[in-house]
Amino acid sequence: MSFTESEERQALRSAVADFGARYGHEYFNAKARAGEKTTELWTEAGKLGYLGVAVPEEFGGGGGGIGDLAAVCEELAAVGCPMLLMVVSPAICATVIARFGTEAQKQQWLPGFADGTLKMAFAITEPDAGSNSHRLSTSIRREGEEWVLNGRKYYISGVDEVDAVLVVARHVDDKGQRLLPSLMIVPTDAPGFEFQPIEMDIVSPEKQFTLFFDEVRLPADALVGSPDAGIGQLFAGLNPERIMAASFSTGLARFAMAKATDYARTRKVWDTPIGAHQGLAHPLAHCAVQIELARLMTQKAAALYDSGQDKAAGEAANMAKYAAAEAAKDTVDQAIQVHGGNGLATEYGLGALLGATRVGRIAPVSREMILNFVSQHTLKLPRSY
Repeated sequence: MSFTESEERQALRSAVADFGARYGHEYFNAKARAGEKTTELWTEAGKLGYLGVAVPEEFGGGGGGIGDLAAVCEELAAVGCPMLLMVVSPAICATVIARFGTEAQKQQWLPGFADGTLKMAFAITEPDAGSNSHRLSTSIRREGEEWVLNGRKYYISGVDEVDAVLVVARHVDDKGQRLLPSLMIVPTDAPGFEFQPIEMDIVSPEKQFTLFFDEVRLPADALVGSPDAGIGQLFAGLNPERIMAASFSTGLARFAMAKATDYARTRKVWDTPIGAHQGLAHPLAHCAVQIELARLMTQKAAALYDSGQDKAAGEAANMAKYAAAEAAKDTVDQAIQVHGGNGLATEYGLGALLGATRVGRIAPVSREMILNFVSQHTLKLPRSY
C-alpha cells in the first residue's frame, strides 16, 4: 500500500491546477454573481480530457478511476473554480452508465461525458423523503414498450444546463404496489417534464431546481441496468458522489487556506506579520491538519472504490465526505477571521464560501446521517431510526 500518488496522478493535478488558474476565482465569482454559467471553463476542461479521465478509453475517456476525477475536482476548487456539476455528471451519471448501461447506452452517452459536450443531472431527493431513500414516491410503470414516469424531485443541481437527468424512481406493479428503485434517463425536453428554480442565497453558477414528472413517457431503453437491482446499483453511483464531494470540500479548504496564510504572512500590525501570533497561527495549523487528514481518507476511499471493494469504499467515502466538509467549514471560518473585516469583502473571495462550505455538511448526505452510518456499520451499535 502506497501513501504517495502515482507520477501520472501528480502530473494530472499539476496540469489541472495550471489550467484552472488561468480562469481563477475572479472569473468564477463574476460568472456566478451575474447569473451566468462557467461554460468556457467546462468546455475547455472537456477538450483537454479532464472531465473524462474516468471514462473508459474505448469511449474516448482517459480510462482512469474515480481517484483521478476527484483529483481534477479538488485542484479546480483549490484555485477558486469549484464545479459542482463535476460531482454529478461525470462522477455519478457516467459511472452508473459505464458500470450498468447497455452497450447502446454506453455508445450514446459516454463519449459526450468524455469530452464534456454532454451534461447529465442526477435526481434522487424528494420533498417528503429527505434522507430516507426507502420512501421515494416518484414512480415508473410499464405500458407496452414504454415506461411512464410520475412524481417530483427537489434540490436537483444544474437542470437548466444539462441534456438529461438520471432519475431514481420506484416501479409500480399492476396492483399499484411500489417495488425496488431503478434508474431512468430522462431527456430535459421530454413532454410532461417541467422544472422550476429554487431561490438560493448561495453564490454559485449551478442552480437548484424542483422537478415535476407528469405522465412522462420514455422508451424501453431509458432504463439503466436491472429493473430489480435496487439500492445496490444505486450506491454504485452514490459512493463516487461522496468521494467527489469530499474532494470538492478539500479543494475549497485549500483555497481558503492559501488566502489566509498569504494574508497572515504579509499583513503587519505594529511591524509584525499577524501570522507570527499563535492566536492566528495555531488555528490555521489545526485546519491544515484537518485538511490533510480529509485528503488522505478521500484517497483511501477512491482507491477502495477503484479496486472494486464497494462495501469498504462506502464506509471510507462517508468518512471522507464528513471529514472534508468539517475541514472546509473550519478553514473558511478561520480564513475570514484572519482577514478581519476584509474576510467579508468581495475582493478577497472568502465570504461567498460560507454558504458553499455549509452545504457540504448537508448534501449529498448530511453529517448526521453519516454519523448514523458509522455508528451502525462501523461500530455495530443499534440503529436509532
